[in-house]
Amino acid sequence: MSILVKPDTKVLIQGITGSFGARHAQLSIDYGTSVVAGVTPGKGGQFFEHGGKKVPIFDTVAEAVKQSGATASAVFVPPPFAADAILEGADAGLELVVAITEGIPVRDMVRVKRALQGNLKTRLIGPNCPGIVTPGEGKDSHGGCRIGIAPGYIHKKGNIGVVSRSGTLTYEAVWQLTSRGVGQSTCVGIGGDPVNGTSHLDVIKLFNADPETTGIIMIGEIGGSAEEEAAEWIKKNCKKPVAGFIAGATAPPGRRMGHAGAIVSGGKGTAAAKIAAFKDAGIGIAVTPSEMADTLLKMM
Repeated sequence: MSILVKPDTKVLIQGITGSFGARHAQLSIDYGTSVVAGVTPGKGGQFFEHGGKKVPIFDTVAEAVKQSGATASAVFVPPPFAADAILEGADAGLELVVAITEGIPVRDMVRVKRALQGNLKTRLIGPNCPGIVTPGEGKDSHGGCRIGIAPGYIHKKGNIGVVSRSGTLTYEAVWQLTSRGVGQSTCVGIGGDPVNGTSHLDVIKLFNADPETTGIIMIGEIGGSAEEEAAEWIKKNCKKPVAGFIAGATAPPGRRMGHAGAIVSGGKGTAAAKIAAFKDAGIGIAVTPSEMADTLLKMM
């Protein structure tokens, strides 16, 4: 099985005619993702063509959903307009909105977070994330669902769930698993911004409930308390082996490292505190990124 998306999930691309959105729409189509619509205001009635496939473009998400039956979207919209694009997806009743955009103002995301409170239908992944991949059965895992920017060819269908704040470390964990002949159920990059839609804990709960996910890799980094909250829940509730890695152990306090959310302030959010929480919860600790897959496989 998988979480959140399946090979037959119908996907629309918000910002499909931009260079970045167009490139990754092509890659998702090549991967076998069911891309059924695109949205670019002012370009409704046109088509996005790639690999013999003609994807209709609409002016609004509501119209795209009505005409195509899409249930999920990828947001490739510039930062000043991305928050409104997310909310447009929610207003149209999408089950999943994956915001790839980096650099959305924190104030805008606070507005989005408040607007989505109480919305039980729409889940937001991101922003500033690589997205989500459920590998397929075909060669190089083709025939699955790829929403975002993750390289599809590194995935392999299987039973390990991966959740990470870091895009590149997501790819590293996936490639380590695939290189060892071990496949993944679903891989979720939740993004590194301080205000995001889906947390480690949200994803861990979904993996724990998925009968075909047998092990989990959780990748965190300095800043915030999301990893500690997930570790506390894992200690009390998770029935599956979890291996973890925390990035940023050498980062100086008060300086942002990489992601907007990766900052230690007021003595909170340190790598040491997160690693201690992991150990207390029985999570296997990978000391370096190169040990993530092996740490989990030894536990299993």
